[in-house]
Amino acid sequence: MMREYIIQIKDLRKHFPVKNVWGTDIALVKALDGVDLNIEEGKTFGIVGESGCGKTTLMRTLLRLVEPTSGSVLLSDQFLGLKGRNLENLTNEELRLFRRQIGVVFQDPMGALNPRMLIKDIVGEPLVIHGKTENFRSKVIELLNNVGLGEEHLYRYPHEFSGGQRQRIVIARALALDPKVLVLDEPTSALDVSVQAQILNLLNDLQVKFNLTYVFISHDLSVIEYMCDRLAVMYLGKVVEEADTEELFFNPQHPYTKALLSATPQFFAPDKKRIMILGDVPSPITYLDESKAKLATEITVQERLEIKALEGKEIDYIVRSSLNEVFPLKKVSNEHYARVK
Repeated sequence: MMREYIIQIKDLRKHFPVKNVWGTDIALVKALDGVDLNIEEGKTFGIVGESGCGKTTLMRTLLRLVEPTSGSVLLSDQFLGLKGRNLENLTNEELRLFRRQIGVVFQDPMGALNPRMLIKDIVGEPLVIHGKTENFRSKVIELLNNVGLGEEHLYRYPHEFSGGQRQRIVIARALALDPKVLVLDEPTSALDVSVQAQILNLLNDLQVKFNLTYVFISHDLSVIEYMCDRLAVMYLGKVVEEADTEELFFNPQHPYTKALLSATPQFFAPDKKRIMILGDVPSPITYLDESKAKLATEITVQERLEIKALEGKEIDYIVRSSLNEVFPLKKVSNEHYARVK
């Protein structure tokens, strides 16, 4: 069956310059370094990786909150009036039209809500900005009902709600303009475990009800496994593995993916082997001076010491330096891609 993609990301790069004290560019931080992703309509696409791998920069570039250095984000005909357009080439008016059709749910619900605004004004703010104020009150009440809140919450302030309720308010605001896509940037990481489950179930219900496409960013692999249809693993600005979620969890290929999955608690397999990642996270900075530009691929002194400390303890490990050698993304099996030899 042919997959229908709502967004196609092709060779996307975002480099931030590093300057010396005289203001001269001496290096680049390659936050995104050639990312290719196809996001299927009506599904949940997961992006996972450690802090600093480029997940949030990818989200910000996808929303065009930052301009990409190169590459393209192509929009399908599901974005009304923007069929086949490259996000980078949109005019201000077209960008405004695009942003009506894509919503964002942030990690910290309290930080995403203005503490001085009433809930009715927070949820209805997108309607006011885009001039859709007809039947304003009834629309806001309907949005609150969609996320399990009600009319009695209209005239309260964010500090009067629990963390889970605040996240519901953020979700209601994201749905205000009937978006096609929701970008979810770790939407449950600031919540208690029981509340996380409620929010995840709510998101699943809303996806079915409104035929939404989700881009789900998270550190939590158990949440990713539950929510996502397809998954990309990022490391140092690159996608190192991409597959349908079940296939990737059952048959990981890249050593970094294997190490991440081994760290996920599993009650049905408490004795499973853990794979430790030794060494420090390498710097994403690439120096313009070619003599400094090469990312170390030889085992460092620290890694040697850590390996020595693990000898005889029957602990599996990989070292950071071994991950720094970049292989081309190749097809492992049907719709499964990984950077392996």
